[in-house]
Amino acid sequence: MGLLDGKKALVFGVANNKSIAYAIAKNFIEQGAEVAFSYAAEKLLSRVEKVSAELGGKFIVPCDVTNDEEIEKCFEYVKEQWGTFDILIHSVAYAPGEALKGRYIDTRRDHFAMALDISAFSLVAMAKAAEPIMNDGGSVICMSYLGAEKVIKNYNVMGVAKAALESSTQYLAYDLGERKIRVNAISAGPIKTLAAAGISDFKKIFNHIADNAPLRDNCTQDDVGKTATYLASDLSSAVTGEVIHVDCGYSIMGL
Repeated sequence: MGLLDGKKALVFGVANNKSIAYAIAKNFIEQGAEVAFSYAAEKLLSRVEKVSAELGGKFIVPCDVTNDEEIEKCFEYVKEQWGTFDILIHSVAYAPGEALKGRYIDTRRDHFAMALDISAFSLVAMAKAAEPIMNDGGSVICMSYLGAEKVIKNYNVMGVAKAALESSTQYLAYDLGERKIRVNAISAGPIKTLAAAGISDFKKIFNHIADNAPLRDNCTQDDVGKTATYLASDLSSAVTGEVIHVDCGYSIMGL
């Protein structure tokens, strides 16, 4: 018996087999869930098709999260395929490379708007579209980072976007709580993914955490996948509005 037997999960944000979303989907399937994938643009389709074929995904659906009409169409397609579903994974974030270096004070208005729209508001838009077809007792899970709480050099506008994402997690948890739908965030430590490649001095951050975290290591994609499985399962039936750190304890450290 798996922890997620009979559950259906829609996963946003897979780019390749190094993605956090990939590890989450893999853990879900190992625990008995059916998983479907969304992709953001045509150029990502072949990558997502490869992942879906490898893991045994049920279907793939396009969705540009900056477009309300596309979000609606995405969830209409999910309804056609599944009727209802149980788990929504939001592993989506973006800011222009120029905004992820130098001083935060120099952030351009259009870059700020783009980062907040894609990285934070998309969770709100997805949750709204998903609500009518999510089963009671369902689970919404998004990905955050310590830069939402503390200054991380070069994380800049993405830190502000992740702070908005974490706050949205709490407000959505309240809104959806009447139906026992839980909304939580995982604040993962730095992981070598495609997204991380865009952050200046990432290697320095990665090595610093391995040296200074209580567990003297960095977390892995699989560590995040296992925590997501807990949050998606009935084991976390009374947990909502939380930000769970999966970072080998680094977030507790002071100087």
